[in-house]
Amino acid sequence: MRTSIDLAPYRRSTVGFDRLFDMLEGKTDGQEGYPPYNLVRLGEDSYRIELAVAGFTPDEVEVIAQQNRLTVSGKKGENEDGGEYLHRGIATRSFERRFELADYVEVDSANFENGLLSITLRKVVPEAMKPRRIEIGHGEPASKQIDTAQAQSQKAA
Repeated sequence: MRTSIDLAPYRRSTVGFDRLFDMLEGKTDGQEGYPPYNLVRLGEDSYRIELAVAGFTPDEVEVIAQQNRLTVSGKKGENEDGGEYLHRGIATRSFERRFELADYVEVDSANFENGLLSITLRKVVPEAMKPRRIEIGHGEPASKQIDTAQAQSQKAA
């Protein structure tokens, strides 16, 4: 059972959150279910996206990482064998699939094998954003230490 929430009052009073509201409402920018894909968690900070792109070659598929968005698109070339299809069950239509990436998630590699495109992602948090332990000193307060250091530098000058 799916419950519908009216987000209209929030949309009217915010600016720049349209994508967030669209995601909450289940809007997908017109994306269909093609090509099908899997999301795999490989570890604490690593993931893999697998897209089934049967009928495409690596030259016909493009992977672009830009800021917090990963775009995979494919454009099928012309029919090289020249035959006439009586039935076409393998989809070869052009596609574009977008994935929103969290902060600090980077594309590590992309591999194409047996009609399966695998894109490996990893989360790399910069050292400045990681928690760090602060040593607690003993003795006089830090502000007094700074005043003393400034006074000594003025005497030296």
